[in-house]
Amino acid sequence: MKTNFYKNIRLKIILVFLLSIVCAASGVLVLYSVVSLCADRFSFVKIILRHLQDSRKETPVVAITGIMLFIIFFFLFTRGAIKYLEEINSALKLISKGNFEVKIPIKYNDELGELAENINLMSAKLKTSIDEERNAERTKNELITSVSHDLRTSLTSVLGYLGLISNDNYQDEVKLRYYVDIAYTKCQDLKKLIDELFEFTKVSYGGLKLNLEKINIGELLEQLAEEFVPILDEEGMECRLSLPKEKAFVNADGSLLVRVFENLLINSIRYGKEGKYVDIKLFKEDSEAVINITNYGETIPEVDLPYIFDRFYRAEKSRSHKTGGAGLGLAISKSIVELHKGTIAASNGQEKTTFEVRLKLC
Repeated sequence: MKTNFYKNIRLKIILVFLLSIVCAASGVLVLYSVVSLCADRFSFVKIILRHLQDSRKETPVVAITGIMLFIIFFFLFTRGAIKYLEEINSALKLISKGNFEVKIPIKYNDELGELAENINLMSAKLKTSIDEERNAERTKNELITSVSHDLRTSLTSVLGYLGLISNDNYQDEVKLRYYVDIAYTKCQDLKKLIDELFEFTKVSYGGLKLNLEKINIGELLEQLAEEFVPILDEEGMECRLSLPKEKAFVNADGSLLVRVFENLLINSIRYGKEGKYVDIKLFKEDSEAVINITNYGETIPEVDLPYIFDRFYRAEKSRSHKTGGAGLGLAISKSIVELHKGTIAASNGQEKTTFEVRLKLC
């Protein structure tokens, strides 16, 4: 809020001051007229008035009366502003005690109104900051809990099988090889989790620098689709790629974008086996390149959609590494897209789930 000269509080104070003087002077004149009329009717009033005139005390009495009237009128005219200041002061006390829901009404279009508006903005920002800090603390605790759970689960399994091998508790070499393979697989899971944690930390907390270059996003998607053919064949699935005739270029870090689309494709393959197809569609919309990756079959529950890009969140709750990882892949993808000033979202259709990535065209 910006105040103009005519609504400036300093101008208002000057006007109130002048108005108080005018009202006080008018009050003095009215009182003097009343006293003069009373002197004509009441002899004692006339005696008092004559005594004041003879002793030359009439002027001081008039001055004192004028000053008193000025003070009275000044307090009357400024009563609303003073009351508003007290209201602002009370609100500040509540805010200092942690009550950020309090709102000061904007009653004046001057510096007082601007002060109230700024206090409201400050209160809202403080509330947002505190809420973000609490969410960060909650997320940190969830991260520690989730990592501890995954590490302990894999380590317990590895130690169990290594203990069997160490104690020669196996029937033959085939059983020994079986135990070794399981321990090795669990160690690979641990390495994958640690790698994802490291990558997520770098991407999310400013430890990663983008190597930006002009990239043909269509060629990147085409190459990626070809690389996933063996994985899709193994799962009995097929990738259908739809690209526009006109090339679409974005200013981005190619290796990081590959990581984004790899995560989305892996997620689509993991949860879309029933549909047999994964569709990749690229098109332009306004000044953006839009990439849709769609898998068919059972959709993500609506209650889970708002949270699937949160770290360690998995719509499938069993936490089995056969059906899903630690829940960092989509969180990493979101962080990378946001580093590129883009957006990523997920939506459900009729027996299909679509992940949409939007990036600025160059």
